[in-house]
Amino acid sequence: MTEQPGRLAAYWDRQLDKMEEAERKRARKLPGWRTRKHRRTLVVVLVLADLALVAGATQFKAQPSWVFPAFWLTGLVVGGFAFITLRVLTGRMSGSFSRLLDEREREWRHRVTYIGYQALSYLMLIAMFYGLVVADTAAGGAMMLSALLLTGTTIPAIVLGWSLPDDDPEDFEEGMGNA
Repeated sequence: MTEQPGRLAAYWDRQLDKMEEAERKRARKLPGWRTRKHRRTLVVVLVLADLALVAGATQFKAQPSWVFPAFWLTGLVVGGFAFITLRVLTGRMSGSFSRLLDEREREWRHRVTYIGYQALSYLMLIAMFYGLVVADTAAGGAMMLSALLLTGTTIPAIVLGWSLPDDDPEDFEEGMGNA
């Protein structure tokens, strides 16, 4: 029985090593986009996509019937692209294990996680009131809940994308040279 914790720890060490290697590869992607200007452009795109999701949720079951899918699908596709790209450009700081982050990155992660949690809490209250007061059907309330939940999960990436400074080009070149 005492052997199990050691095996589990070894398993997690192997998994973290794999994640660290994947992060090193991802860190070399999109070198020309690793500026505050590009990240902020993606943040604006992501916020607009989140707003499209919310607007689509308000139009669930509305006429004409094409309005909801147009807003919803646009928000999902455009927002998904912007979110994934932002996660690459911010080094997945908001979702990485502590072992993969330095002290500065850990502090950023703690800050944005707290901000994201607070924002998500308020968005869920809005979704609850929308479902109770505004939504015509339970499905309409569920669509708003989905839209606001997706919006809330993007908050840490939005905060990081907007506020992180530009990457130091020398650090990036050193990382490329070590590969």
